[in-house]
Amino acid sequence: MPAKDLNGVTKGKVALWHITEDESFLANQLKPESFPKEIISPHKRLEWLSGRLLIQHLVNSQGLTYQGIEKDRFGKPFLKNIDHHISLSHSYPYVAAQIDPSNSVGIDIEQPKEKLLRVAPRILNPSELKNAGSDITKHCIYWSAKEALYKIYGKRGLLFTNNLSIQPFDLEETGQLKGWIKTDGASVLAELQYIVHKDYVLVYSKTN
Repeated sequence: MPAKDLNGVTKGKVALWHITEDESFLANQLKPESFPKEIISPHKRLEWLSGRLLIQHLVNSQGLTYQGIEKDRFGKPFLKNIDHHISLSHSYPYVAAQIDPSNSVGIDIEQPKEKLLRVAPRILNPSELKNAGSDITKHCIYWSAKEALYKIYGKRGLLFTNNLSIQPFDLEETGQLKGWIKTDGASVLAELQYIVHKDYVLVYSKTN
């Protein structure tokens, strides 16, 4: 389906794509850009193509001309010849993206699954574990929120349990979160927003 801006989000800054198209259709829409040949999985190929198209949609909404995406030495994506910050996430069949002209952004989309309960002790600190309890949706929000923080930071070497923290929260269909990125004795606050859908959880950095 076509990319769409999310309701309640600053116009043109966050968008979601539900992949229903086939690979040939998406590839034709993205010309002249082509995906890396080493991507073999059909789902990964669809995610790559729709992700680029989604970023193209957001770039165009800012009155700019999309020229492609590259990655820095940490693997963080950035736009060719455009200073805006971007972030991408996918959990087939969904892809989400965010853009901002001034600030580093982070977005993550996940599908609530039982495995989140098993890996939680390696992701959450004690207060977060207590707040999440056995609620898979809350675990999914915590996971996505920390992924979003990691993308905002944009470098490697962070431990999810020690360097990234989320203030405990009450679960709603949509809500706001406060997160902290802690490095070298410093702590940076990052405000996040989340949406709970029956098929996924979406968390993204709050922008003006």
